[in-house]
Amino acid sequence: MWWTYALLSAFFASLTAILAKIGVTGVNSDLATAIRTVVVLIVAWGIVFSRGELKGIHELSKYTLIFLVLSGLATGLSWIFYYKALQIGKVSQVAPVDKLSVALTILLSVLILKEALTLKAAIGALLIVGGTLVLIL
Repeated sequence: MWWTYALLSAFFASLTAILAKIGVTGVNSDLATAIRTVVVLIVAWGIVFSRGELKGIHELSKYTLIFLVLSGLATGLSWIFYYKALQIGKVSQVAPVDKLSVALTILLSVLILKEALTLKAAIGALLIVGGTLVLIL
């Protein structure tokens, strides 16, 4: 079932790139990111409230909150740089380069989380890096 959500994520990420490229035209990229962030905030909290999941907030540990905040900061910086890149670059180049994050995530999962690096994951990461280099050059 996880792969269904992952495919939906990929589909909406691709729509994000196209819609953002259109929306960022003639607008400061930081302002565009801020508007997008407000929409994400409203949707995310709307889902939490509609499913009655707010009660779990009291169960979060300080450790969990720290890493969720750090993750949020990383997401915010990613979006800011992504929108700036979309504003000045071609979406057909920016979006695939952004997906270099997949190869970086594989590397970081091995280094930080101590996950095992399989041959399949290593080959996939190398192919992503190679494809990214083809698009950049």
